[in-house]
Amino acid sequence: MELVDLYDENRVPLGRTAERYGKKGAGEYRIVVHICVFDREGRMLIQQRAPEKRIWPNRWDVAAAGGVDAGETSHQAAEREFREELGIALDLQGLRPSISVNFEAGFDDFFIVVRDLKLADLKLQQEEVAQVRWVTLEEAESMVSNGEFIPYPDGFLRFLYEMRGSFGFPTK
Repeated sequence: MELVDLYDENRVPLGRTAERYGKKGAGEYRIVVHICVFDREGRMLIQQRAPEKRIWPNRWDVAAAGGVDAGETSHQAAEREFREELGIALDLQGLRPSISVNFEAGFDDFFIVVRDLKLADLKLQQEEVAQVRWVTLEEAESMVSNGEFIPYPDGFLRFLYEMRGSFGFPTK
């Protein structure tokens, strides 16, 4: 059983935990992380979720994602998820989430980094990740339209690509 810390609507810790997928009470929220990796050419690393995944099986998503376990910070969870799912250590110290989004069950922190990773160097966690690839914004948006990608809100992937510019790399 995976436990998560619970937070109030202002993201203040409540000092309680709950089962990750269990029903939460009114005013109880959890934190999830997503790690978006771009290369210097402006492509985003994406992963296809394994067919056995409980949520969004076989759909494509950003490089790595997952829940923040009880006792973890958002940074620690992002580093852990990236290491577990892709087999590479990622140091996020000193980096704040680029975007924090509210969703029905909690808060979703998106970390955006620029790294030129070689796909051959990644060690995919088979029960989580079926495959990975680099995509342009146009390819990612086409995948959303075709139902291949997790259905983020319209324009959200474009926003992630544009946020890449916050790191001094051109967005076009």
